[in-house]
Amino acid sequence: MPEPSFTTQDMLCFALYSASHAMSRVYRPILKRMGLTYPQLLVLVSLWAKDGQRVTDVGRELGLDSNTLTPLIQRMVTAGLVTKQRSTRDERVVTVHLTDRGKRLQNEADHIAATVFEATGLEPQEFTDLQAQVQRLRNHLDGRD
Repeated sequence: MPEPSFTTQDMLCFALYSASHAMSRVYRPILKRMGLTYPQLLVLVSLWAKDGQRVTDVGRELGLDSNTLTPLIQRMVTAGLVTKQRSTRDERVVTVHLTDRGKRLQNEADHIAATVFEATGLEPQEFTDLQAQVQRLRNHLDGRD
């Protein structure tokens, strides 16, 4: 049988895929202690930056469709992390607000960035450059460049 013309090690998509799994392994114990999933952390980070956002705006920022985001936010409501509020002007508009518990988790999450940075083994400029390159790649693939 002929050898393949390329291997997984030649594929950028595999490098990104396997790096994503490795990054998840770094996050998993941290998030477990906090009682969060990674998508829940992303919603919280978005709301810590700007509380009271419309669900559609959170979804746009995180690249999540409403059929993914709606049950995610509902689980966060049940867990006491956020509340939802429907607009009185337009009932299709729903905003999400942090609860006191959701706000307090920000203090617990402060160490996450340092832990993840340390786990990468990158120098600060390498980290920043890599992040910018991956974002540029994503934007180009999504047609947003």
